[in-house]
Amino acid sequence: MKGQTYSRIVRTFLSLSNPRHFVYYPTQALTRAIGFATLTVVFCFNGVFGQTPKPDVPTSNELIHFGDLIDVDVVGSFEYDWRGTITPEGFLDGFDRIPKQIYGLCRSEEALAESIAAELSRTLREPKVVVRILDRSNRPRATLNGAIKSPTRFSIRRQVRLSELVILAGGFLDTASGEIEIIRPADLSCYGRTESSNGVVNASQSNVPRVMTIRISDLLQGIDEANPVILSGDSITVAQAFPVFVVGGVNNPGRVASRTTLSVSRAIASAGGLARDANEGEVTIFRRDPAGPSVLTADLAKIAQGEADDVLLKPFDVVDVPAKGQSRAKFPQLPTVPADASVLPELPLRIID
Repeated sequence: MKGQTYSRIVRTFLSLSNPRHFVYYPTQALTRAIGFATLTVVFCFNGVFGQTPKPDVPTSNELIHFGDLIDVDVVGSFEYDWRGTITPEGFLDGFDRIPKQIYGLCRSEEALAESIAAELSRTLREPKVVVRILDRSNRPRATLNGAIKSPTRFSIRRQVRLSELVILAGGFLDTASGEIEIIRPADLSCYGRTESSNGVVNASQSNVPRVMTIRISDLLQGIDEANPVILSGDSITVAQAFPVFVVGGVNNPGRVASRTTLSVSRAIASAGGLARDANEGEVTIFRRDPAGPSVLTADLAKIAQGEADDVLLKPFDVVDVPAKGQSRAKFPQLPTVPADASVLPELPLRIID
């Protein structure tokens, strides 16, 4: 069709290029000129914008979710109007204008209006129904916590990926273990849902509970599978590395993150190194084993010279470096923890729109 239109434009242009047509046949020349301009505009419009524009398909965030406030307006009738939310099963909660329950979860406003109008047509003559989502602010929140600088709740109103939320939360802490766990409950999001002609919502993986484990290294390398779309209701936890405590004669005593294999010499180096009065030959390691507590010893000077093996630490080991002139401790001295450390504050809320 486009080829035929293009040929007509070329033939008209060639005929108009002959000036004798305007002298001897002015009416025909003017008609051809108008036709040439019309064909050119139509051809260019179709070439740039394509054929008939396709109707917009609502995105998953535009569909009806749990927590949305829905308004049903039957034009010309106050008796059948309704406003409310949906039940945990996905039906309109308290919509008793018709005997049949109306399923509303993950449906568009237009599709839900058509279903209601079809049921009302049994008692009303050609009812016109308008459905609107009045409030989307009560949808389930996505949470990001753990080894992140600013644990946050997110109200998601557009498509967003994990990397964007990590940036908004300030990035990872040094205590991150290297893995991220995403727990996705069922039915809290409409991502991946489609609706058939009979009003039945076809579910995909979005309504199946899932647990995803992502490596931070893969996310930083830009691997697509490590940067999933985050949905309403997702619970994201950046795992904390198991701690090892280094106390005594070190420059920065306290907790050291144990991401991989950690030796006693590396743990002391991570704690700022030995203090001036530290006794490097009398290092004590307190360990909790299932069979009972145990005590190990290490000599950093022999380890540095290769005369002794560097002791590999386990999670929650306590490394005690005594000062010169002091005897080895018999019991571990754990760092003090604030009394209210177990009280978790309410996470701030951020809207993604």
